[in-house]
Amino acid sequence: MNDQTNSIVEVASSSTSSSLARPIEPAKKKRGFAAMNPDQVRELARRGGVAAHRAGTAHEFTTDEARAAGRKGGLATHPLRHPPSTTIGELQR
Repeated sequence: MNDQTNSIVEVASSSTSSSLARPIEPAKKKRGFAAMNPDQVRELARRGGVAAHRAGTAHEFTTDEARAAGRKGGLATHPLRHPPSTTIGELQR
């Protein structure tokens, strides 16, 4: 270890018991989409969507599928609005 690392370990060990001392690691750098600016991420997502539609592998929701997905999302987002015994099947009636 170099001198800087030794001093970090010493500082860490002085504030804790010696059996718990371990080197303090530097903050992790963001990777992948987290490291990109939001406009770059949006552009990549747009290109992926265009490519999926062009390849015929993109999923297009029907009206019924979209309605069911919205209902599930509403239940998950607002659980206090619905009693625990209410299921999605009961709401579809």
